[in-house]
Amino acid sequence: MSTRQEVSRQRRRRAHGCWGHLIVAPLWPKHGVNLGTLLRTCDAVGACMAVPKHKWVPEALDRGNTLRRPSCVHWVNDPRGWLLRERAVGTRIFAVELADEAIRLGDLPAAGGRSIALLGHETYGIPEDVLDLVDVAVEIPMIGSGISLNVAVAGSLVLYKLAGML
Repeated sequence: MSTRQEVSRQRRRRAHGCWGHLIVAPLWPKHGVNLGTLLRTCDAVGACMAVPKHKWVPEALDRGNTLRRPSCVHWVNDPRGWLLRERAVGTRIFAVELADEAIRLGDLPAAGGRSIALLGHETYGIPEDVLDLVDVAVEIPMIGSGISLNVAVAGSLVLYKLAGML
């Protein structure tokens, strides 16, 4: 078993810039604390985060983020317009959403190119007028009585799968 020091030496020494490969997009956040937690997962898998330009979002990112280095954050004014522009350049959009045609998380392949993991509001999901822009819906199987996981947990699971780390 590797020691903690050996594992630490294998990790990046500084924050990554925008690699333009994997972006998690919680564009309709309900709870600010989830954003900082999800930003830590972005650092772990080499992803960026796209967030809406709401007044409370920068503080929420700072509060939940315990990283000592800056992270790659894209600010989005118009979610639908941003997604349309991303589709136009060939970005694949994976929505974490319950849908009839959704694939199970376990069957999700690693991202082969620029990809967005789109996350909706914890209560209302992804708005109907945006679902037509999605390439693949991803379902996280659950056997409990809840209908969804919180945004940080769901986003983290999907990011690890898309990054090819699970």
